[in-house]
Amino acid sequence: MDAQSSAANTGVVRSLELRELSLSVPISGEHVEAVSKVSLMLKPGRVLGLVGESGCGKSLTAQAMLRLGEHQGVLREGGDILLDGESLFSMDQESLRHMRGGYVSMIFQEPMTALNPVFSIGSQIMEVIRIHLDMNRDETTARAVKLLHDVGMQDAEAVLKQYPDALSGGMRQRVLIAMAMAADPAYIIADEPTTALDVSVQKRIIQLLRDLQRERNLGMLLVTHDFGLVAELADDVAVMYAGQIVESGSVEQIFNNPTHPYSRALMGCRPEVSEPGGSLPVIAGQVPPPGSWPSGCHFAKRCPLADSVCLEPVPVDAWSGEGGHQARCIHVEEKLPELEPAL
Repeated sequence: MDAQSSAANTGVVRSLELRELSLSVPISGEHVEAVSKVSLMLKPGRVLGLVGESGCGKSLTAQAMLRLGEHQGVLREGGDILLDGESLFSMDQESLRHMRGGYVSMIFQEPMTALNPVFSIGSQIMEVIRIHLDMNRDETTARAVKLLHDVGMQDAEAVLKQYPDALSGGMRQRVLIAMAMAADPAYIIADEPTTALDVSVQKRIIQLLRDLQRERNLGMLLVTHDFGLVAELADDVAVMYAGQIVESGSVEQIFNNPTHPYSRALMGCRPEVSEPGGSLPVIAGQVPPPGSWPSGCHFAKRCPLADSVCLEPVPVDAWSGEGGHQARCIHVEEKLPELEPAL
């Protein structure tokens, strides 16, 4: 995979797959499993929503798809990540450099920390273009201007000369999206792309992402805790809890018929299903951190349906429904008690 072949991937059908990936992180001098046998498939032209509470391993999983986090001590304990059948873990640093941005790009959660405050917006966008595309200075500048226009920046020429601290949060997020699109990647990973923005700006960014994804037939991984955002953008959904995928299916399957108790509880916590003016329901307890997962089902200690089988240190077989709808649970047919409101 060389620099020339990584450019201008639009329209090229490629596969990006996590296969039984397990990751560990350093905690108190030892490595502890934080992602456990996660399998995901990104498809051209479709958005996969990876949803769950904070601390479930969503961002760690997403960053692994670019082999980020290794400098912070994250280790692969098993499984693989395959781009067109080639393992990312077999790539040398030069191949990785051109894969990042050329084939797979990432939109980070906090644009102020993702952008370098000492370099202008133009220099940061043009650096991405120079790495991946064979263009002279004038062509690079013209492409940077077009990218900013494409993400809705009206005075793009002036924005190129500005520094990140001169822009609003919404404008900085648009710059990150422009940078992610700079070399026409096949896949975009969006890690909580609207969390740091106010509601009105969130809606505009969501619309922008949807338009760009459809226009360019991008495959996208949308990492979020917000089921509303999943409903807006996703085609398929994977629900993650304490390092495991506990349910997966199409967005219609997950929203119309969630089967895992965790998925059903998350759906019950949405503001739109609560009484106006009432307290928002919550799931009792907290996500257990890596190193303190139960030996059986990771959700067992918070699940009102859990029994002795759920606590056994034996992997629970996934329930399989129609059309690829799966859940990691033996209680999919049982009614879940009403959630208690927050105090």
